[in-house]
Amino acid sequence: MGRHRAAEPDEPVAVEVPGVGSRWVVLALLSASLLIIAMDATILNVALPALVDGLRANSVEQLWIVDGYALALSGLLVTAGAMGDRTGRRRVLLIGYGIFGVASIGAVISTSPAELIASRVGLGVGGAAIMPATLSMLRQVFTDARERTFAFGVWSAVFGAGMALGPLLGGWLLEHFSWHAVFLINVPIAMAAMVLGRWLLPDYHRPVPSRWDWAGVVLSILAIVGIANAIKLAGRNGLHDPVVWVSLIVAVVCGYAFIRNSLHRRHPLLDVRLFARRGFTGAVAAIALAMFGLVGLLFLASQWFQYAHGDSPLEAGVRLLPLPLTLIVGTLVAPALIVRFAPRYVLALALLLVAVGMAVPWFAARTGALTYPPVGAFLALTGLGAGAASTIASVLLMASSPAEQAGSAAAIDEVSYELGGAFGVAALGSLAVRLYRAHLPTLPAEHAGPAAESVGNAAQISTDLGHPPGTGGPLAGAFTAFGHAFVDTALVSAVILLLAALVSLVLIPRDLRPGGDGH
Repeated sequence: MGRHRAAEPDEPVAVEVPGVGSRWVVLALLSASLLIIAMDATILNVALPALVDGLRANSVEQLWIVDGYALALSGLLVTAGAMGDRTGRRRVLLIGYGIFGVASIGAVISTSPAELIASRVGLGVGGAAIMPATLSMLRQVFTDARERTFAFGVWSAVFGAGMALGPLLGGWLLEHFSWHAVFLINVPIAMAAMVLGRWLLPDYHRPVPSRWDWAGVVLSILAIVGIANAIKLAGRNGLHDPVVWVSLIVAVVCGYAFIRNSLHRRHPLLDVRLFARRGFTGAVAAIALAMFGLVGLLFLASQWFQYAHGDSPLEAGVRLLPLPLTLIVGTLVAPALIVRFAPRYVLALALLLVAVGMAVPWFAARTGALTYPPVGAFLALTGLGAGAASTIASVLLMASSPAEQAGSAAAIDEVSYELGGAFGVAALGSLAVRLYRAHLPTLPAEHAGPAAESVGNAAQISTDLGHPPGTGGPLAGAFTAFGHAFVDTALVSAVILLLAALVSLVLIPRDLRPGGDGH
């Protein structure tokens, strides 16, 4: 162990550990850490029908099984990031691996939707401990602006690779094993990461003499969970449900109290003054909206392949590949583009590309039956644009933040990723359910009620009758209705992403560059 001079209260402390290699080894290990996080964000997209069949989950339980992970993760990211700054990022990272592994075992042995939802929440807690440490360490290790931009691109590309591996690996596992296998695969990866991280990763922390901001922790979680619950219930029951308004009020009140608390503390959980910077706010909006459309529609596209197209889980995973593969391309190309051209224009163009991709299925469906070629084009364009947009926005977010607030900036960056994706699944999933019911034709009376609750129920009933999805039968109209819901939801997302492109042009300063340090 080397010796270090005593650090000032607000100065980051670097702790040497045995076996620390070059910054590129650190990049490789931290990027690999994201694989299990990214896989868990997408692996259930192909496993959900098998889960519905095995656990008999209703439509709300289905959304919570998928979304509980992302909501827990996003709700605790800021807390975990602050904890890493105070107690050591490597320590929090290793704890996160442990929680992730234990929660994966809990998911494997689940026998009811409630048990699986609880395990998915546990996975989110572990993921929250892992993600802030990875980006914070990259910021600390890479001091050169060009190298840091490249490192962020690699970080995002690995995340995209995990998204690609999730559906494909999930489909292969479901072809050979039960749905439990999609969680069992996490256990050896998490354990191996604990061993390697203990010896190969450096540790950084910043001693803060003030008390822990428990009020900020509680208020931030209540605000996020409140708005998410309101979105879910509004999608299922409509705005007339009083619980929707109670949840919204809780979210607004707690959000306001969180801001007040942050402004009046010397060392708050999150420095909300960062949002006064136009470039910072524009980058946050770009990340959140790109992930809103990307993750939400990836969830629906997987169901469309299996329910409306009649694909197996493995076939659905293969058909989804254009999105994550082009996402990787976008993340790797983006750093070079923003060095040569004004970043805000490149970002707006990337978001516009996402909007165009999302509109493709709707226009294709207007001219006839929706087939794979236009859906494949939708996946490719959306992945390419979202990969570039999210990488550029992350770089600009860091560039618009002062160096002494890099930890808060990194936490907000990842909250934007996760919260955008979580709200995408919740909002677009709820919208798709309502549109599915609106397009639903008259079905046999004995099956109409359960089939109207969710397309998953319709698929199960149809399979029991000897007509799996894609083979006709008395419930074929339900699968056609889901196809209409899918393309209509994609069009709504396209409009949202078009607005996001305009917002990025308005908010992000013309002269903001990757090598900046606050703006």
